Amino acid sequence: MEIITSYEKLQELIEKNDMVLVYFGIDDCGVCKSMKPKVENMIKRYPNIHAVIVKADKSPSISARFNVFTVPVILLYIEGKETIREVRIISLDNLEQKITRYCQIFYVQ
Repeated sequence: MEIITSYEKLQELIEKNDMVLVYFGIDDCGVCKSMKPKVENMIKRYPNIHAVIVKADKSPSISARFNVFTVPVILLYIEGKETIREVRIISLDNLEQKITRYCQIFYVQ
């Protein structure tokens, strides 16, 4: 997952991609250290989702603009709209079920 350090770049990605997953975390967070590799592994199963990381401590202005005041936070944008927001203690099984459902709806042929 690409690390984003610019609010403008993140906004551009959200506007230009059908689905964008944004993972907010920090390096010193135990929960973040455990969750990040699991999220990176999970998102590989969804090639249509553009996934990025925002290091909340290194980019506090981005975090503030997205109303992220704790970590980890996972946001899923579909067609530019925040569709999923999971915060702190996140069930990856539930998150993946939600993502799968949206992908099935959005990408059904």
